[in-house]
Amino acid sequence: MRTFATTCSFHFRCLLLLILVVQSTLSAPHRTSVAKPGCPSQCGNLTIPYPFGIGFSCSMAFGYTLTCDASTDPPKTFIPIPITDTKTQVFHISASEIRIINRVTFSCFNLQGDEVLNRTEMIAFTDISPYSFSASANKFTVIGCDVLGIIVGLQGLGAACGSLCAKQEDVIGGYCSAIGCCQALIPKGLNAVGFTFSYPLNHSNVIGFNPCVYAFLAEEDKFVFQGASDLVDPNFANRTTKNVPIVLDWSISNETCSQAKQNLTSYACQGNTTCSDSDSGKGGYHCYCLPGYEGNPYLTPGCTDIDECSEQNENQCSKNCKNTPGSYLCSCPSKYSGDGFINGTGCVPESSLVGMKAGLGSSIGVLLVLIGTSWTCFLIRKRRLKKLREQLFESNGGLLLEKQLSSDKQAGVQSAKIYTIKELKLSTSNFSEDNILGKGGYGTVYKGIFPNNQVVAIKKSKVVDQTQIEQFINEVVILTRINHRNVVQLLGCCLETEVPILVYEFIANGTLYDHIHSKTTSPASWLSWSTCLRIAVEAAEALAYLHSASFTPVIHRDVKSTNILLDENYAAKISDFGASRLVPLDYTKISTLVQGTLGYLDPEYFFSSQLTEKSDVYSFGVVVAELLTRQKPIPSERENLATRFVRYMREEDSVFEIIDPELVKEAPQEQLIIVADLVKKCLSMKGEDRPTMKDVAVELGRLRKQTIETTTNLLPANDEQQQEQGDLYPVSVQGLTEQFQDDRIVVETTSTVDNNSGFHSLHKEIIFEMSCPR
Repeated sequence: MRTFATTCSFHFRCLLLLILVVQSTLSAPHRTSVAKPGCPSQCGNLTIPYPFGIGFSCSMAFGYTLTCDASTDPPKTFIPIPITDTKTQVFHISASEIRIINRVTFSCFNLQGDEVLNRTEMIAFTDISPYSFSASANKFTVIGCDVLGIIVGLQGLGAACGSLCAKQEDVIGGYCSAIGCCQALIPKGLNAVGFTFSYPLNHSNVIGFNPCVYAFLAEEDKFVFQGASDLVDPNFANRTTKNVPIVLDWSISNETCSQAKQNLTSYACQGNTTCSDSDSGKGGYHCYCLPGYEGNPYLTPGCTDIDECSEQNENQCSKNCKNTPGSYLCSCPSKYSGDGFINGTGCVPESSLVGMKAGLGSSIGVLLVLIGTSWTCFLIRKRRLKKLREQLFESNGGLLLEKQLSSDKQAGVQSAKIYTIKELKLSTSNFSEDNILGKGGYGTVYKGIFPNNQVVAIKKSKVVDQTQIEQFINEVVILTRINHRNVVQLLGCCLETEVPILVYEFIANGTLYDHIHSKTTSPASWLSWSTCLRIAVEAAEALAYLHSASFTPVIHRDVKSTNILLDENYAAKISDFGASRLVPLDYTKISTLVQGTLGYLDPEYFFSSQLTEKSDVYSFGVVVAELLTRQKPIPSERENLATRFVRYMREEDSVFEIIDPELVKEAPQEQLIIVADLVKKCLSMKGEDRPTMKDVAVELGRLRKQTIETTTNLLPANDEQQQEQGDLYPVSVQGLTEQFQDDRIVVETTSTVDNNSGFHSLHKEIIFEMSCPR
């Protein structure tokens, strides 16, 4: 009997244990799958969610295949890079990003400034891979002195920035200021990068505190420049590789959501998910679980409902909770009233409703008091806002501008208009992103439409120097007075914001750069020889007018093809005076901080900081070289366009090798040689050897008039409408004699060069331009 009892007791305990196990299994929270069934979801400390996987069979496609090296402790995960036949360690994977180990390119020098050690790194993915370098999370970073760092990708130039140092004490840590460290944004969609350097000066000048220079991509939030200590740290490359990752954007395919949904067989998003287009610039899409669902959106059957009413999940119900697909409902039990939500009325016993009614009257009274108080606060806030706008208007020079405009009105002179911030918000839908025309280092340009249907371009800048308000107002007044058919008109400004906002006329047909270098439209289809001459003449006349204007001459300081716009008739318009300087009378040069754009910047100005009108002449020469060659100012090679053009001009009969073949076929060789020689003079290393913009405009105008007369003589006498058949864009060409006798171009100034700048001791073939983001 005892044996039988013992046996029964044992079986009873086993049965009880089994019941407990089943209950615990049923009551355990639902765990969603991360990896593909049967595949590992971890490699060391890294979670690997599908579509990624360890091995090809565990991933969605080859591009998402990772490897796990279990020989290390802890194990490490690697991503293959097929183009360079290497593999790179992966640190982290999220819903749209992946972080990989860094690679640093560097060069080191001996005491004579000669390069004695270098390591060049390249990271390149194929166009069909799901990866691109994140433009929002990464920045191109260069560490060192007297160096220009350049990213070169498979698509050409990716980014560039330059760093200069006079002495070690100038190098300050905490941020990159272009002294010992510089940073630049990279374009979206970049999937391959390599790094290279260019040096403006002999590195022996700084070898005592900067033996090596470095270039790399860095997750912006993970890198902090330590100052001069980074310049002498022999372990800098290894430390950066270890501690500063690179962020990759990843996505599914290169289709948008709408395109992918057309083929449900290959569409990656499973049940209870939503699709979102990738913002990486490479295309593709991501899948996410709908609200109230969890799981891996790429794995069949998709995301599963979250039981918000279970003990493991929080909900907002005060009493009863009922789970529903993707959500839940709250209710009150019998003899309770309310909406059932903790943050609502909750569930109140009906016996207490009488007391609640008594308190309701008091609550209404309190509510009325609160409404009255809120209204009073609103009026006070509105009054304060009005006062703040008045203070900003005054601090931004509004009173000074009103006084100047009043004087202009009495004198009958064209003047600026003062806009209110309310007008500008209304015209831009409160500065909506849909109205953005472009962004730059100085601010953002929006398209605005006023109630009278006038279309304008509104430039919202980032910063303003409060110590230069009087000069700013003076420049606004002067730029508003500029009235030239080939200069974008400044209409006025708004001074009711912390940083003044400028309003310009709207130019419809984009930039000259876009038309020259468009990938969708062949330049030869519209940039005929006569069109090139017309655009060059119009831009040259506008710059000559700015340099010689009788009221106050203006040096543009950032002449480039992206700052030459084309209006509805495709006439050229000089734009963007954000970097321009007014020239005081009797001055031939101005000392100023170097500003400009890589590829267009006058090398003499760069090394001497002495700005003259000849700096614009140099930049204009690069623009005409662009028109002639159809090449970008900074190609993928180390040599820039200005240097190459001058080099070809030095070799007899080789100038036609760099000029676009279509122009060589179309244009008279004599005219091509004259224009090319004019460009060469504009690109002279010494400013004093360059012609003035007026001389350039007159010479180009003479050639254009010659071209028109030649074309006219070849046409039938009754076919006057075809006088400019080579010029696809019909811009009215008035009497050319009248063009060049414009009495607004009255002064020709002569620039001087500071011979103590040390510039002329450099080799004349070295042209180095600093990239200052605009």
